[in-house]
Amino acid sequence: MWTLSDYRRVFCVAGLLGVIVCSVPSLMTFVHLPSGERFSELWVLGPGHMAEGYPFNVRSNETYMVYVGVGNHMGASSYYRLYVKFRNQTESLPNATAKTPSSLPSLYEYREALEVDRSWEAPLTFSFSGVSFFENRSMVESLVINDVAFRVDKMTSWDAENNGYYCQLFVELWIYNAEPDTFIFHNRFVSLWLNITASV
Repeated sequence: MWTLSDYRRVFCVAGLLGVIVCSVPSLMTFVHLPSGERFSELWVLGPGHMAEGYPFNVRSNETYMVYVGVGNHMGASSYYRLYVKFRNQTESLPNATAKTPSSLPSLYEYREALEVDRSWEAPLTFSFSGVSFFENRSMVESLVINDVAFRVDKMTSWDAENNGYYCQLFVELWIYNAEPDTFIFHNRFVSLWLNITASV
């Protein structure tokens, strides 16, 4: 048989549990439980919005198109910049180990603010002009990205092992960081290897 003291204990425990259950929504505004991994996606897709059909053997004065995109899974709204750069075989790519961007200048820039769990995609068109070949070298004078012309003057050497004059168009992902109030390299990049086969 229960005593008055037993009933008091049960009443106190039930009351305490009720207070805890009722206060959980208020506590969640102050207590943040760990969330999943936060990251950003960066991609390049072929002209059919698929991971296929990428341009590879390219010619002077012909226009090619791919799609570049970014997805925000950072847990908050994020402001991105995507820098399009162009290199020959000897120039620097970003260094994933050191988390540093390529030292090459950006030729073209996309800017996009994304809410959490949203993505964005845009076309990237490009063409080459002023392409010439001599001895075992190829020279590209100009690169047009989304109808904007850039003087690049890139020299590539013949790659005997892979039979081509190879260069690389790549896109670096940068993200706004409020602490230094600037954009920082987000340690992600995508690239296209291109073999410039002939001038027109």
